[in-house]
Amino acid sequence: MCKILLSINPRHVEHILEGSKKYEFRKVRCRKDVNKILIYATAPQKKVVAEADIEDIIIDVPNAVWEKTKDFAGITYSFFESYYKGKSIAIAYKLRNVITFDKPLSLNDLGITNAPQSFIYLNTKD
Repeated sequence: MCKILLSINPRHVEHILEGSKKYEFRKVRCRKDVNKILIYATAPQKKVVAEADIEDIIIDVPNAVWEKTKDFAGITYSFFESYYKGKSIAIAYKLRNVITFDKPLSLNDLGITNAPQSFIYLNTKD
């Protein structure tokens, strides 16, 4: 299994941590079998603040993904529609067991020098 580090806007991270956002949406699916996500809150925080297990990965046309995720999307339909404009496929990672770190990590703590544009794979022994 594999871990990825995802860059996520702090307002979306807040919704993940409070439980109102249980899905993280992406335009590109990871190429590897991923079972955990490290959550990197982008500027102004610039810290790895939490970890989550991936319960499921939903891949379908955007409207079908929205119907399956809307109750815990943590975003508006307008935002979702804008994000996937012109795309024929949407990806949603269903998060569970979200653990907030008592002490957020820096990228340097993980041996990473630059924040990923979207995500990067992490070497793990899990």
